[in-house]
Amino acid sequence: MKKRVGIIGFRGMVGSVLVERMRAEGDFELIEPVFLSTSQSGGQAPLGNEPIRSALSLEELLKLDVIVSCQGGDYTTQMHPELRKQGYSGYFIDAASTLRMAEGATIILDPVNRAQIDSALANGHKDFIGGNCTVSLMLMAIHGLYQRGLVEWVSSMTYQAASGAGAKNMRELLLQLGFIAERTSSVVANAAESALALDRAAANALADAALPQAEFGAPLALNLLPWIDKAVGEGATREEWKGHAESNKILGNDPEIPVDGICVRVGAMRCHSQGLTIKLKRDVPLDQIEGILREQNAWVKLVENERQATLAELSPKAVSGSLTVAIGRLKKLRMGPHYLGAFTVGDQLLWGAAEPLRRMLRILLER
Repeated sequence: MKKRVGIIGFRGMVGSVLVERMRAEGDFELIEPVFLSTSQSGGQAPLGNEPIRSALSLEELLKLDVIVSCQGGDYTTQMHPELRKQGYSGYFIDAASTLRMAEGATIILDPVNRAQIDSALANGHKDFIGGNCTVSLMLMAIHGLYQRGLVEWVSSMTYQAASGAGAKNMRELLLQLGFIAERTSSVVANAAESALALDRAAANALADAALPQAEFGAPLALNLLPWIDKAVGEGATREEWKGHAESNKILGNDPEIPVDGICVRVGAMRCHSQGLTIKLKRDVPLDQIEGILREQNAWVKLVENERQATLAELSPKAVSGSLTVAIGRLKKLRMGPHYLGAFTVGDQLLWGAAEPLRRMLRILLER
């Protein structure tokens, strides 16, 4: 008998990507899908003959063998405790951060921590949570170094796309670009204008009070925002805190391996990038490091550290919409032979969000 699998938040950004991936991989053929919404129950579901159910109905949720939620943290905070109080014994697969650090919850990234997932299942755990997007992409790119015990610490300086903040923010970035283009069009059209005139026109557009910025709180177009999420003390933001906390939980590190850096929002539409400085525990030749990275999983693409390959293959444009996690600019740093520099980029809506959820569902179905 096919399992009844509830999919919540299927019209949001992550949920839409998840459904698209499930269609592509034939996952819906293996389950009895039930689509649920907090606001659109009764409407036509994207698959099957059943109407959309209410995601706020405990009665509906208790009928499900597996719940896959892309609804967000507020929904999880509201519904998950009530579900468990009502005796729900099914599996809860969630994209939100709410339960990531909870005792008994497993952060899922199976190419990296499949053994930990299998152990959690064997021990009867039922909550499986997608990790932070930049953390998941970083670990996909370099977990081979962790596996071999080579990592002493990591500094991850992130360059995170507008889509990481949501659809409204993506729209605002495009509105900002359109506004700037309109306000600078006359200067741009005049090929005789000086660089100073071009810069002044752009600066005036950015300073214009009419520039849309309600979502970001500041211009992102022609700019960057070196602050993501709320402060958590000691000068760090919550996004930066996740780098250390979640990577160590995913890997099961004891003792913990320090991870820190600065998280920055940039004007890319999709895909998160990271500049990594890695302190190695011993001097490993660069060709051996390249071999380790090539072998760690099927999705990592090692990009040659030269101009043409880097510009063609190591960018959001190159990997957007794909499962490829590209890593390049590999070099030993001037600080010494134990210091490795790298740059990585991946689609945060796939390995950073939807794909671990989809693959976790497959793992459950295979059991």
